[in-house]
Amino acid sequence: MRLFWREHRLGQRLIVVDDSGHEEEVGGVRKTSRGFDAFAKVYGYDPDAAASGLPSMDEAKKFVEARRPWEMFEGTMGLQMEPTVQPLPAKPTS
Repeated sequence: MRLFWREHRLGQRLIVVDDSGHEEEVGGVRKTSRGFDAFAKVYGYDPDAAASGLPSMDEAKKFVEARRPWEMFEGTMGLQMEPTVQPLPAKPTS
């Protein structure tokens, strides 16, 4: 299994990839005119799973990581974050 941040058009997304290659977005950060917004995906309603107006990308990512949203999936306990932010995947050409 893999856990990493990936570039996104407006910020970054936290991605978990299972052993079969299935990707799941479990959190994200985006830049706004008021700072950075962050969210961690959760089951049900949790108002503490999102924040807005954070001062930096690093602070926003720490907010998401502190909630450990990847642990909602089986087999992710102890999963380590990859140190490198992955680029946006190339759009398929047809």
